[in-house]
Amino acid sequence: MDLKDKVAIITGAGSGIGRAAALLFAEHGAKVIASDITDAVEDTAKGSEGNIIAIKADAGSEGDVEMLVDAAEQRFGDLHVFFANAGIGGGFEGIFDSSVAEWQEVLRVNLIGPFLACKYAGKVIAESKHGGSIICTASVAGIRSGAGGPAYSASKAGVINLVKVASQQFATSNVRCNAICPGITETGMTQFIYDKAREKGKEDRLGYLNPLRRGAAPMEMAEVALFLASDRSSYVNGQAIVVDGGLSASHPVTRQEFGRTAV
Repeated sequence: MDLKDKVAIITGAGSGIGRAAALLFAEHGAKVIASDITDAVEDTAKGSEGNIIAIKADAGSEGDVEMLVDAAEQRFGDLHVFFANAGIGGGFEGIFDSSVAEWQEVLRVNLIGPFLACKYAGKVIAESKHGGSIICTASVAGIRSGAGGPAYSASKAGVINLVKVASQQFATSNVRCNAICPGITETGMTQFIYDKAREKGKEDRLGYLNPLRRGAAPMEMAEVALFLASDRSSYVNGQAIVVDGGLSASHPVTRQEFGRTAV
Protein backbone atom coordinates (compact mmCIF):
# COMPACT_ATOMS: atom_id res chain seq x y z
CA MET A 1 0.00 0.00 0.00
CA ASP A 2 2.52 2.52 -1.26
CA LEU A 3 1.78 6.20 -0.61
CA LYS A 4 4.97 7.46 -2.23
CA ASP A 5 4.53 10.94 -3.73
CA LYS A 6 1.14 11.32 -2.04
CA VAL A 7 0.27 14.20 0.28
CA ALA A 8 -2.12 13.65 3.17
CA ILE A 9 -3.80 15.79 5.83
CA ILE A 10 -4.77 14.07 9.07
CA THR A 11 -6.77 15.80 11.80
CA GLY A 12 -6.85 14.66 15.40
CA ALA A 13 -3.21 13.63 14.94
CA GLY A 14 -2.06 14.54 18.44
CA SER A 15 -2.89 11.10 19.79
CA GLY A 16 -4.68 7.83 19.15
CA ILE A 17 -5.84 6.91 15.68
CA GLY A 18 -4.69 10.19 14.12
CA ARG A 19 -1.15 9.91 15.44
CA ALA A 20 -0.92 6.24 14.44
CA ALA A 21 -2.16 7.10 10.95
CA ALA A 22 0.30 9.97 10.53
CA LEU A 23 3.23 7.73 11.44
CA LEU A 24 1.97 4.87 9.28
CA PHE A 25 1.27 7.07 6.24
CA ALA A 26 4.76 8.61 6.50
CA GLU A 27 6.28 5.15 6.86
CA HIS A 28 4.62 4.21 3.56
CA GLY A 29 6.02 7.24 1.76
CA ALA A 30 3.44 10.00 2.21
CA LYS A 31 4.11 13.60 3.08
CA VAL A 32 1.78 14.38 5.96
CA ILE A 33 0.22 17.50 7.44
CA ALA A 34 -0.60 16.35 10.98
CA SER A 35 -3.10 18.59 12.72
CA ASP A 36 -4.60 18.78 16.17
CA ILE A 37 -6.01 21.44 18.45
CA THR A 38 -3.46 20.48 21.14
CA ASP A 39 0.31 20.89 21.37
CA ALA A 40 0.62 17.10 21.40
CA VAL A 41 0.66 17.14 17.60
CA GLU A 42 4.24 18.43 17.78
CA ASP A 43 5.29 15.09 19.29
CA THR A 44 3.71 13.27 16.33
CA ALA A 45 6.05 15.07 13.94
CA LYS A 46 9.24 14.59 15.97
CA GLY A 47 11.86 12.50 14.23
CA SER A 48 9.95 12.35 10.96
CA GLU A 49 12.72 14.09 8.98
CA GLY A 50 10.25 16.55 7.51
CA ASN A 51 7.84 13.92 6.26
CA ILE A 52 5.31 14.99 8.90
CA ILE A 53 4.59 18.67 9.51
CA ALA A 54 2.61 19.56 12.63
CA ILE A 55 0.04 22.36 12.46
CA LYS A 56 -2.27 23.32 15.31
CA ALA A 57 -5.81 23.79 14.05
CA ASP A 58 -9.44 23.33 14.98
CA ALA A 59 -10.95 20.65 12.75
CA GLY A 60 -14.42 22.16 13.15
CA SER A 61 -13.37 25.64 12.05
CA GLU A 62 -13.94 26.50 8.39
CA GLY A 63 -10.99 28.89 8.32
CA ASP A 64 -8.67 26.34 9.89
CA VAL A 65 -9.64 23.53 7.51
CA GLU A 66 -9.17 25.82 4.53
CA MET A 67 -5.78 26.79 5.96
CA LEU A 68 -4.73 23.13 6.24
CA VAL A 69 -5.60 22.48 2.61
CA ASP A 70 -3.67 25.60 1.56
CA ALA A 71 -0.71 24.49 3.71
CA ALA A 72 -0.57 21.10 1.98
CA GLU A 73 -0.42 22.77 -1.41
CA GLN A 74 2.14 25.34 -0.32
CA ARG A 75 4.42 22.93 1.59
CA PHE A 76 4.18 19.88 -0.64
CA GLY A 77 2.62 21.15 -3.87
CA ASP A 78 -0.36 18.78 -3.95
CA LEU A 79 -3.07 16.96 -2.00
CA HIS A 80 -4.27 13.37 -2.38
CA VAL A 81 -5.77 12.35 0.97
CA PHE A 82 -7.69 14.02 3.77
CA PHE A 83 -8.31 11.88 6.85
CA ALA A 84 -10.96 13.75 8.86
CA ASN A 85 -10.33 11.92 12.09
CA ALA A 86 -10.70 14.57 14.81
CA GLY A 87 -13.59 14.11 17.17
CA ILE A 88 -14.89 14.72 20.68
CA GLY A 89 -17.01 12.49 22.85
CA GLY A 90 -19.69 14.58 24.49
CA GLY A 91 -21.49 13.36 27.56
CA PHE A 92 -23.45 10.18 28.19
CA GLU A 93 -26.38 12.12 29.64
CA GLY A 94 -29.79 11.19 28.32
CA ILE A 95 -31.62 13.36 25.81
CA PHE A 96 -33.57 15.12 28.56
CA ASP A 97 -30.37 16.07 30.38
CA SER A 98 -28.29 17.13 27.36
CA SER A 99 -27.80 20.80 26.58
CA VAL A 100 -28.11 22.50 23.23
CA ALA A 101 -24.60 23.90 23.69
CA GLU A 102 -23.18 20.38 24.09
CA TRP A 103 -24.96 19.17 20.95
CA GLN A 104 -23.76 22.17 18.97
CA GLU A 105 -20.12 21.61 19.93
CA VAL A 106 -20.19 17.85 19.28
CA LEU A 107 -21.84 18.35 15.88
CA ARG A 108 -19.43 21.17 15.03
CA VAL A 109 -16.34 19.03 15.52
CA ASN A 110 -17.61 15.56 14.64
CA LEU A 111 -19.87 16.30 11.68
CA ILE A 112 -19.18 19.80 10.39
CA GLY A 113 -15.46 19.00 10.51
CA PRO A 114 -15.76 16.11 8.02
CA PHE A 115 -18.11 18.22 5.89
CA LEU A 116 -15.45 20.93 5.70
CA ALA A 117 -12.88 18.30 4.69
CA CYS A 118 -15.16 17.21 1.86
CA LYS A 119 -15.82 20.81 0.83
CA TYR A 120 -12.26 22.10 0.73
CA ALA A 121 -10.10 19.03 0.18
CA GLY A 122 -12.61 17.47 -2.20
CA LYS A 123 -12.53 20.48 -4.49
CA VAL A 124 -8.72 20.64 -4.60
CA ILE A 125 -8.33 16.91 -5.18
CA ALA A 126 -11.01 16.92 -7.89
CA GLU A 127 -9.40 19.82 -9.72
CA SER A 128 -5.99 18.11 -9.58
CA LYS A 129 -7.32 15.41 -11.96
CA HIS A 130 -5.24 12.67 -10.28
CA GLY A 131 -8.03 11.82 -7.85
CA GLY A 132 -7.71 10.84 -4.25
CA SER A 133 -9.40 9.80 -1.05
CA ILE A 134 -11.32 11.45 1.76
CA ILE A 135 -11.63 9.31 4.88
CA CYS A 136 -13.84 10.21 7.83
CA THR A 137 -13.85 8.66 11.27
CA ALA A 138 -17.38 7.67 12.24
CA SER A 139 -18.16 5.06 14.93
CA VAL A 140 -20.16 1.98 15.73
CA ALA A 141 -22.18 4.46 17.80
CA GLY A 142 -23.44 5.86 14.51
CA ILE A 143 -24.84 2.51 13.43
CA ARG A 144 -27.17 1.79 16.35
CA SER A 145 -27.70 2.89 19.94
CA GLY A 146 -25.74 1.69 22.92
CA ALA A 147 -22.19 2.74 22.10
CA GLY A 148 -22.20 6.45 22.92
CA GLY A 149 -24.14 9.42 24.20
CA PRO A 150 -26.99 10.95 22.17
CA ALA A 151 -25.05 13.85 20.63
CA TYR A 152 -22.00 11.73 19.82
CA SER A 153 -24.07 8.93 18.31
CA ALA A 154 -26.11 11.33 16.19
CA SER A 155 -22.97 13.08 14.94
CA LYS A 156 -21.39 9.79 13.87
CA ALA A 157 -24.58 8.65 12.14
CA GLY A 158 -24.36 11.92 10.24
CA VAL A 159 -20.77 11.14 9.19
CA ILE A 160 -21.86 7.77 7.79
CA ASN A 161 -24.53 9.42 5.68
CA LEU A 162 -22.20 12.29 4.73
CA VAL A 163 -19.70 9.97 3.02
CA LYS A 164 -22.49 8.30 1.08
CA VAL A 165 -23.85 11.64 -0.14
CA ALA A 166 -20.36 13.03 -0.81
CA SER A 167 -19.37 10.00 -2.88
CA GLN A 168 -22.30 10.77 -5.17
CA GLN A 169 -21.54 14.48 -5.31
CA PHE A 170 -17.96 13.67 -6.29
CA ALA A 171 -19.15 11.58 -9.25
CA THR A 172 -16.75 11.71 -12.25
CA SER A 173 -14.10 13.52 -10.15
CA ASN A 174 -12.19 10.36 -9.13
CA VAL A 175 -12.48 11.49 -5.50
CA ARG A 176 -13.53 8.64 -3.22
CA CYS A 177 -15.14 9.23 0.17
CA ASN A 178 -15.45 6.56 2.86
CA ALA A 179 -15.82 6.25 6.63
CA ILE A 180 -14.25 4.04 9.26
CA CYS A 181 -16.48 2.98 12.17
CA PRO A 182 -14.24 1.99 15.09
CA GLY A 183 -15.37 0.06 18.10
CA ILE A 184 -13.77 0.81 21.46
CA THR A 185 -10.19 1.92 20.84
CA GLU A 186 -7.60 3.36 23.19
CA THR A 187 -7.39 7.01 22.12
CA GLY A 188 -7.20 10.38 23.80
CA MET A 189 -11.00 10.46 23.88
CA THR A 190 -11.34 7.07 25.61
CA GLN A 191 -8.21 7.26 27.75
CA PHE A 192 -10.17 7.95 30.92
CA ILE A 193 -12.13 4.73 30.41
CA TYR A 194 -8.95 2.71 29.97
CA ASP A 195 -7.25 4.39 32.93
CA LYS A 196 -10.24 3.75 35.19
CA ALA A 197 -10.43 0.09 34.13
CA ARG A 198 -6.70 -0.39 34.79
CA GLU A 199 -6.99 1.18 38.23
CA LYS A 200 -9.68 -1.36 39.10
CA GLY A 201 -7.82 -4.26 37.48
CA LYS A 202 -10.61 -4.69 34.94
CA GLU A 203 -8.86 -3.85 31.68
CA ASP A 204 -9.82 -7.27 30.37
CA ARG A 205 -13.47 -6.17 30.47
CA LEU A 206 -12.91 -3.52 27.81
CA GLY A 207 -14.28 -4.82 24.54
CA TYR A 208 -15.64 -7.90 26.27
CA LEU A 209 -18.94 -7.68 24.36
CA ASN A 210 -17.29 -8.25 20.99
CA PRO A 211 -16.24 -11.73 19.82
CA LEU A 212 -12.54 -10.87 19.97
CA ARG A 213 -12.95 -9.97 23.66
CA ARG A 214 -10.71 -6.91 23.57
CA GLY A 215 -10.50 -3.28 22.63
CA ALA A 216 -8.58 -2.12 19.57
CA ALA A 217 -5.17 -0.51 19.28
CA PRO A 218 -5.06 2.77 17.32
CA MET A 219 -2.78 1.20 14.73
CA GLU A 220 -5.51 -1.30 13.83
CA MET A 221 -7.68 1.61 12.72
CA ALA A 222 -4.74 3.33 11.03
CA GLU A 223 -4.16 0.24 8.90
CA VAL A 224 -7.71 0.50 7.53
CA ALA A 225 -7.19 4.21 6.87
CA LEU A 226 -3.97 3.33 5.01
CA PHE A 227 -5.90 0.92 2.79
CA LEU A 228 -8.53 3.58 2.03
CA ALA A 229 -5.82 6.16 1.32
CA SER A 230 -3.98 3.87 -1.08
CA ASP A 231 -4.74 2.84 -4.64
CA ARG A 232 -5.49 -0.66 -3.32
CA SER A 233 -8.97 0.67 -2.46
CA SER A 234 -9.53 2.28 -5.86
CA TYR A 235 -13.05 0.81 -6.20
CA VAL A 236 -14.17 1.37 -2.60
CA ASN A 237 -16.44 4.40 -2.42
CA GLY A 238 -19.33 5.65 -0.29
CA GLN A 239 -18.83 2.95 2.34
CA ALA A 240 -18.79 2.88 6.13
CA ILE A 241 -16.28 0.18 7.06
CA VAL A 242 -16.89 -1.20 10.54
CA VAL A 243 -13.79 -2.14 12.54
CA ASP A 244 -15.19 -3.24 15.89
CA GLY A 245 -14.03 -6.79 16.56
CA GLY A 246 -17.44 -8.07 15.53
CA LEU A 247 -19.47 -6.09 18.10
CA SER A 248 -22.06 -4.83 15.62
CA ALA A 249 -22.44 -8.20 13.90
CA SER A 250 -25.09 -9.17 16.45
CA HIS A 251 -27.77 -7.61 18.60
CA PRO A 252 -26.57 -7.59 22.23
CA VAL A 253 -29.12 -10.04 23.62
CA THR A 254 -27.55 -13.49 23.27
CA ARG A 255 -24.37 -14.55 21.59
CA GLN A 256 -23.66 -17.95 20.08
CA GLU A 257 -20.30 -19.28 21.17
CA PHE A 258 -18.48 -22.45 20.35
CA GLY A 259 -20.34 -25.23 22.13
CA ARG A 260 -22.75 -23.06 24.08
CA THR A 261 -24.96 -19.98 24.13
CA ALA A 262 -23.91 -17.06 26.32
CA VAL A 263 -26.37 -14.48 27.64
